[in-house]
Amino acid sequence: MNTIARRPEPTIRVRLTLLYGGLFLVGGLVLLTLTYFLVKNSMEHRSADLAAVRVAGSGPADTQVISPKQSGALLAQSEPSPGVLYTARQTQGLVVQAKQVSARQTLNSLLTQGGIALAVVGTAALGLGWIFAGRALRPIHKITETARRVAHSRNLTERIAYAGPRDDVKELADTFDTMLERLARAFEGQRRFVDNASHELRTPLAINRTLIDVAVRRPDASADVKRLGESLLVVGDRHERLIEGLLTLAGSENTVVDTAPLDLADVAGHVLDQAKTELEGRGLTVHRALGRAPTEGDPVLVERLVQNLVENAIRYNVDGGEVRLATRRHEGGAELVVANTGPVIPAYEVETLFEPFRRLRSDRVRSDRGTGLGLSIVRAIATAHRGAVTADPRAGGGLAVTVRLPSLR
Repeated sequence: MNTIARRPEPTIRVRLTLLYGGLFLVGGLVLLTLTYFLVKNSMEHRSADLAAVRVAGSGPADTQVISPKQSGALLAQSEPSPGVLYTARQTQGLVVQAKQVSARQTLNSLLTQGGIALAVVGTAALGLGWIFAGRALRPIHKITETARRVAHSRNLTERIAYAGPRDDVKELADTFDTMLERLARAFEGQRRFVDNASHELRTPLAINRTLIDVAVRRPDASADVKRLGESLLVVGDRHERLIEGLLTLAGSENTVVDTAPLDLADVAGHVLDQAKTELEGRGLTVHRALGRAPTEGDPVLVERLVQNLVENAIRYNVDGGEVRLATRRHEGGAELVVANTGPVIPAYEVETLFEPFRRLRSDRVRSDRGTGLGLSIVRAIATAHRGAVTADPRAGGGLAVTVRLPSLR
């Protein structure tokens, strides 16, 4: 399936650095603009004051006040020849023009040098913003590292124990520590419940099985008693499988997995050897392609995962059908694929098979094929190992289940 590549988003540190630098540059630009207009206005007033002079003539009527533009125009109309003395009016025009040129040069220099200084100081502001943002986010990084370690190691006893000032970061760290403490208590309570339920539920069933077996084997047992005993043994066996599946599902969904290095190829080969008798009894052909697939996980739970998939591939198959089992390396981990022949499965029903007590429509009333917890347990175990499970219906009937587990860290 094609996916649209998402543009990587900038980190909080980058965004804060750009924010600090952007605010500084905007403020510097506003200050430079105000300074430019203030200096320009001041120079225009000074030039006007210097241009407002009396020009001496032949009499009082020749005395007039001229502006800088007028003096420049007068100077342009009559350029003196070399060696000719300037008149008083021409001299005044030259002075005003020199003042105007000096003002323009001063303003241009202000813009150029101010812009260069603003660029240099803005670059320095970006660097300082990067440093300050890193120092401000350091407690957040510590919280993130702790959360990552807890997620990978499942060690719920670790705490952040932030010792900084009582601010928002301190409140966040304390809240995270409180959450870890409650999670640890919840997981411990879950573990105790599963252990107690396992003992309390399995013991009576084992006693009932023993009593029924003794009663059936008695020499004076009638045929009706034997048939009843055999029926009760079948029902008891189903109850044992149901309880075992429920306990495994409860334990795998919320357990803290103790991981160890293992190879899916070894686990799959062991499970197939154990199921050899059942495979031969159904006349199923097994195709093995067990390549190396190193990963890590709880060996007991991973074996249960593979066992459930193989059992499903056998039970929901046709006599004389096929079972395919393959293990291989995958990008970032190991992959297990279990496929079988069997009834045609609609694509829209595949996802529902992973729900507890869900079976195919044709098998919902049959109790001899399982409890409906097999794929639910598989997904729970894979999730507990930070893996994923997918299933695809085969065109000719049957199902192909793919399990991907992460590689060794």
